[in-house]
Amino acid sequence: MKTKEIMELETKDLVERIEEEVARYNQMLLNHTVSPLENPSLIKATRRDIARMKTILRQRELNK
Repeated sequence: MKTKEIMELETKDLVERIEEEVARYNQMLLNHTVSPLENPSLIKATRRDIARMKTILRQRELNK
């Protein structure tokens, strides 16, 4: 997910999206442990997307 797309989300939607992505990330890690994923770089990309979303959320909190 691009930074511009994240910025367009409302704060409430962003928090929900972060929760969904964290759940998806944890499920990916579990699945990868049991049997390797076809594309393990998705784990890295998801982790970075979560970090990007959390960074923008924190910026919004500090700007209030």
